[in-house]
Amino acid sequence: MRRMLLGLALIVAVVAGLGFYMGWFHFSSSSDNNSAHVTMSLDKEQVQKDTDKAVDKVQDLGQQAKDEVAPTTQKAQE
Repeated sequence: MRRMLLGLALIVAVVAGLGFYMGWFHFSSSSDNNSAHVTMSLDKEQVQKDTDKAVDKVQDLGQQAKDEVAPTTQKAQE
């Protein structure tokens, strides 16, 4: 159970770090006389753009792998 919580905390930390690096999260703060307000916002459009880019990149890599394997497969079938 302890390892599972540690793994979950590690995953959350990696996603948060990646999100800050990629510009997905934004923080703003303001203060009154006796209180401070911190706001976190998520840029859904940026997340979607980055997700689409990642999917396209993975699909391109998959196609390249298929193209490299195709001649070897054809020779094996002959």
